Amino acid sequence: MHGRPDRISSAESELRFTGISASAGYAHGPLFRFEAPSAKYVTSASPAIETETLKAAIAKATERLAELVASAAGEAADMLEFQLAMLADDSLSNPALAAIEQGAAADEAWSDALANEIAGYEASEDDYFRARAADLKDIRQQVLDALTSSDSVSAPPGAILTGSDIAPTRFLATDWTQGGGIALSAGSSASHVAMLARSRGVPMVVGLGPLPDQDGIALLDAEHGTLLLGAAGDSVELFQSSAEAFIGRRRKAQDYLRKPAVTASGTPVRVQVNIADPADVDSIDIATCDGVGLMRTEFLFGKPGGLPDEDTQYRAYRKVLEWADGKPVTIRTVDAGGDKPVPGFTVDEGNPFLGLRGIRLSLARPDIFRIQIRALLRAAARGNLKVMFPMIAVPEEYERATALFAEEARALTAAGIAHKQPPLGIMVEVPSAAIAPELFAKAAFFSIGSNDLTQYVMAAARDNAAVAALNSVTNPAVLRLIEAVATFGREHSIPVSLCGDAGGNPASIPYLLKAGLRDLSVVPAQLALAKAAIAEAEA
Repeated sequence: MHGRPDRISSAESELRFTGISASAGYAHGPLFRFEAPSAKYVTSASPAIETETLKAAIAKATERLAELVASAAGEAADMLEFQLAMLADDSLSNPALAAIEQGAAADEAWSDALANEIAGYEASEDDYFRARAADLKDIRQQVLDALTSSDSVSAPPGAILTGSDIAPTRFLATDWTQGGGIALSAGSSASHVAMLARSRGVPMVVGLGPLPDQDGIALLDAEHGTLLLGAAGDSVELFQSSAEAFIGRRRKAQDYLRKPAVTASGTPVRVQVNIADPADVDSIDIATCDGVGLMRTEFLFGKPGGLPDEDTQYRAYRKVLEWADGKPVTIRTVDAGGDKPVPGFTVDEGNPFLGLRGIRLSLARPDIFRIQIRALLRAAARGNLKVMFPMIAVPEEYERATALFAEEARALTAAGIAHKQPPLGIMVEVPSAAIAPELFAKAAFFSIGSNDLTQYVMAAARDNAAVAALNSVTNPAVLRLIEAVATFGREHSIPVSLCGDAGGNPASIPYLLKAGLRDLSVVPAQLALAKAAIAEAEA
């Protein structure tokens, strides 16, 4: 059972904790608890002084974050910019300032105000909102540290960081070049830190449950999601052999990186990459992949400057299209709402994960959607662009979205602005689309979103340790839907790909190929492993 310790040998001191793998790998080193309390804040008797002190601390925390942003890139920069935007939002600080006027100390007022915000995020049914709670805890701690002029203690080289959750700034401030890992009693495999860990190859396990307060060397198996404390004898030998085998597979996989992906029986498979930010392509050689199977556009929304204008979006899309050098780039229209809140765009809902999100929100806000459409139409003239709509549940949504593309294309033609109509496809992530793909036969292509499809089919969140075993793309019910979509696409000449996490999981790839898929899109860090797994498959 997840989060419960089990004795793994006759040695009373040897414990195994089981959680969820958030970033595969192995690490051994001293445990380092990073959730030490801040230094004590010395309050004044004056509300005016407390107000200015809190404002100064917020300014200092903002300055520290700005320095980290300057040295970060891609998703790391985006998440830090989110924190900057939150710190600049008066709605976050006003409750604390009001409490100070009523006699509260600056640290107490700030902690209480943030606690209410954090509780709201943690109570959400959606994994993205719960993951955002870590950002808010980070913001809270950054300001408290500024109030007390205290700095976080650095972890020793190669340490395994433990705590309930870890803040993005803590991860980015840690030197991972000498090894180490992360073992969390709570946390989320969908968190920003988990994404960073996967991109940088830092082993990470979440959902381990309460961990004992003890020192010593720990063994972190983030391939299978376990933490061993007080290990000895056979357990250490097994850990070492598993770690060596994992490293060996990683090294062997590099041999496949620059080769076309082909199964053991000679069947070619297209392998594309998923990107979350245009900066991601700076570290990817286009020769190693078949294009971009998923480019998210949420990175453009929710930044401190507000919603992006047409030219900002056009430049971002153009950069990736030119990098791809003629290979296809599939850009997903903004998947905001529900699990991805965007100030000034999304709405507050009781059950946001099943609410006004994805294409539903875009169609409800055509003023914002049309701006993105124009940018995409203009960018299409610069490369091999394909556009897909997220969260399609009924054919009317696809028809309304394509009609808007046609309207904006006519307007650009009338204005004499260069553009091109790209193929328009859909994400197959809502069960209704997977069960009845024939209703969407007008779509230019299908892209299966395995993360959401699996969660919806199994009614099990992928970041919930208690139901993690249910959230598997290899479940017969999920595979049956994937196979049905792949078969329909093949019989009606509609290209079908898969762009969820399962596409880069070596253990899932044989099942996906057997289901009929021949086009996978994976995160760049999984590219070599995915190609190696394909080479060993018999499909």
